[in-house]
Amino acid sequence: MSMYAVTNPATGVVEATYPTATDEQIQSAISSAHEAYTSWSVSELDERVALLERVADIYEARAEELAAIITREMGKPVKQAQGEIGIVVAIYRYYAKNGPKFLADEELEIASGGKALVRKQAVGAILGIMPWNFPYYQVARFAGPNLMNGNTVLLKHAPQCPESALAIEEIFREAGAPAGAYVNIFATNEQVADVIADRRVQGVSLTGSERAGAAVAEIAGRNLKKVVLELGGSDPFVVFDDADVARSAKLGMRARFGNTGQACNAAKRFIVDASVYEEFSQAFTEQVAGIKVGDPTQGENFLGPLSSAAARDGLAAQVQDAIDKGATVLTGGKSIDGNGAFYEPTVLAGVTEEMRAFKEELFGPVAVLYKVEGEEEAVALANNTDYGLGASIHTKDLERAERVSVRLQAGMVAINEPSASFPELPFGGVKRSGIGRELGKYGMDEFINHKLVKVAGR
Repeated sequence: MSMYAVTNPATGVVEATYPTATDEQIQSAISSAHEAYTSWSVSELDERVALLERVADIYEARAEELAAIITREMGKPVKQAQGEIGIVVAIYRYYAKNGPKFLADEELEIASGGKALVRKQAVGAILGIMPWNFPYYQVARFAGPNLMNGNTVLLKHAPQCPESALAIEEIFREAGAPAGAYVNIFATNEQVADVIADRRVQGVSLTGSERAGAAVAEIAGRNLKKVVLELGGSDPFVVFDDADVARSAKLGMRARFGNTGQACNAAKRFIVDASVYEEFSQAFTEQVAGIKVGDPTQGENFLGPLSSAAARDGLAAQVQDAIDKGATVLTGGKSIDGNGAFYEPTVLAGVTEEMRAFKEELFGPVAVLYKVEGEEEAVALANNTDYGLGASIHTKDLERAERVSVRLQAGMVAINEPSASFPELPFGGVKRSGIGRELGKYGMDEFINHKLVKVAGR
């Protein structure tokens, strides 16, 4: 069976398969992207702007159809799938509007006299390796800034998302992208290694697991290629003693269980001051217990299946390990019977360091509650992880929030709201959560030649 297949996680049925690329097709794709770079990199900015605007228009026009594809591929509830399309449209429009000013020359002051400036120019074909959990959004935040820069894109999508991958390529073709500017490749892991090593490819951006990130970074390092890696997260959601507990519980439920809990920057560890722990625990658990779970094509269901039976079983093993070692299940805690990859929305308490749930990312609908005494303990626990993607702080004392935000080891900190993603704001982490930034102007600065041009003084 082909590794590229649509296996509907709500039913377990394999609905379609697609062949992987031949080595000849991979070489043709690289050649096409490299050749397109020679002209696209010197194209007028207005041409790039117009392309991204047309791409956004097509996403808008085809939103319902595109949302249905990913609901079938990876189980995203249909309303959330439609919401993902809206974010994608906003990203392409953002770079169309702001890209030209981000690419403007930057004049420098120099002590030696004369004139100097930094000119931002494209570097070549860039490989994107994208995950299944946000099939359109993850591609948009990679492709949008790079095409605006004048780079070209080779896109290797997740094997369970072949139809959304083909739909994205079709959108660029319909929008009038030059041949080779955006090329989809159904590559194997071995072929990916060859693409990274190819001298015509100038960098690689991966969103995915730590294991995949380490493997890609190793190959890229051997071949002197730049990488951007957006990997896992175990984001703390810190609730202090003066927080609006009812509001925090509602925000926390959505921050954890959106996309069936399958988001790198989802709130995963709820660190709550002892003075409000019982109140928060009760309110939060009631919110979680009330989540509607079921067929993701039905709009009333907030939680769909996990992306696959293997993902469900892996999550179940992590939870069972915690239970076996003494953790308490406040609600949920087991797989849902049937053919689909469904798992109950779950809240755990009493998780300790010897449990997998303490150390590992829980990529699914499971939240962990921790009780702490005061600010010092909260910060220490929040930082006691190999990850450092996002974090959120909930308190009425903004001075404390600012103070704690400085101490948290994270790439992004939100105050009195969940960590989220916006086209204009940089996205990325520290520690084992990755390298580099996406979105905002920082997303355009990753794969760019900051070329110095200096004119001698008289």
